[in-house]
Amino acid sequence: MTAEAPRVEMIDELLVVSGEVNADSVLALRRHGEELISTVGSDLVVDLGNLGTASSVVLSMLLCWQRLALARGFSLQFRGVSDRLVSLAALSNLDDHLAGFDAGQMQASS
Repeated sequence: MTAEAPRVEMIDELLVVSGEVNADSVLALRRHGEELISTVGSDLVVDLGNLGTASSVVLSMLLCWQRLALARGFSLQFRGVSDRLVSLAALSNLDDHLAGFDAGQMQASS
């Protein structure tokens, strides 16, 4: 079984991330996401529901995207965040810095 190639695409007004992200693929994915984020000028929802991995490289990418959005004057809201990615963010003390990573928020939206 081969892993699904990572993708980021704008669907309507939603930034959708899918596939298996690893250290080899994260830089290109991050750059493409930054290109897409640079085309919007208002708050944006990032859907992680089809993301196949939860790792520190994913958290790093999301933080880079968030910094870009904040520099451009808007914010990102993450949805579809896996329990594993929420746990990793909590262990790294990043859960309070990524909107949508709060375990209570996730349960309320399920």
